[in-house]
Amino acid sequence: MLELIQWLVSLDHSIFSIINKSLANPVTDLIMPFVTADLHLKIFYALCLLIILWKGDRKLRYALIASLIVVVITDQLASSVLKPLFARPRPCKVMDVHLLVGCGAGFSLPSSHAANLFGQVFFFKKIAPQSAKFLIPLAIIVALSRVFVGVHYPFDILVGAALGTLVGVMVAVVFNKKINFVRITKKWQERNAPAI
Repeated sequence: MLELIQWLVSLDHSIFSIINKSLANPVTDLIMPFVTADLHLKIFYALCLLIILWKGDRKLRYALIASLIVVVITDQLASSVLKPLFARPRPCKVMDVHLLVGCGAGFSLPSSHAANLFGQVFFFKKIAPQSAKFLIPLAIIVALSRVFVGVHYPFDILVGAALGTLVGVMVAVVFNKKINFVRITKKWQERNAPAI
């Protein structure tokens, strides 16, 4: 078992080096720090929320609240529970990396960026399936950016993406059941309302 773990860690390091060093070029060096910046992601998220408030129907507006719950759950699980549990140092702390942003003080596993984004993607995929064709590529690019900039291993990204996907789907299932329950209740109340 120990040999398997060592082999997986070695594979993770090798794939990290390929992405972070071999695939690095002036274009990725320019784009990836921009894509991965927390401020840019928050601005993008805020714009999406405003568009939904402006153009979305009632269900999508209610979904905004649930999407915020997804972010809180994924972020807290990743940052406050799993990172301290695994205590895996970031690659920029233990390896020679092509570092494009600050290394960060926290641990590496799982990636909170990947957890948060994939949580949103798979939540909205269940609520508004047409959004997936835009959100999935965005989440993949941002997740990969964390390796390009030198702060996460590929396995960190995969674990974060899996965590986010699980949370996003679970919250969407609960949300859809609650919305359907409210609709059924309203129809029943309308049918059984006393005649005036």
